[in-house]
Amino acid sequence: MAKIQLAMADAAYAQALRQRLESSGMAEVCSVESPDPEQEGVIVVDSAALGRLPAPLAHPERIVLITRNDPDELSRAWNAGIRSVVFCNDPLNTAVLAIMAAALRCSHPPRRGPAARCSGPVPGSSKNVEEQNGRKSKAPETGG
Repeated sequence: MAKIQLAMADAAYAQALRQRLESSGMAEVCSVESPDPEQEGVIVVDSAALGRLPAPLAHPERIVLITRNDPDELSRAWNAGIRSVVFCNDPLNTAVLAIMAAALRCSHPPRRGPAARCSGPVPGSSKNVEEQNGRKSKAPETGG
């Protein structure tokens, strides 16, 4: 079973989030003062707890930051490589979805190589199908 570490100063928010996550049965949830990045699973932090994590973050894809909509905080999260940021005033279900997404990222190793690239031909495109079948597109012939 996956593990979720909650490190948040807002006890009421943390308790409500913990109850919602535990009722879903998706993971073991524990509240911690300082998260342990050596443990597997998702780490949910507020800005203060993020500051206590060692930099650079070894696996920022498994961090969910709950913070205010503040440009400095968002910039810090972006620079740390954090993919999931939820604002304090967002509905609790938004935080749950972000945590579920981070848990899915944790359960699948990051892709490496051609499949991970954002540019180039799309798998299954006509160019790739032609290459897979050993055919090449005919280039227009020029008179000469």
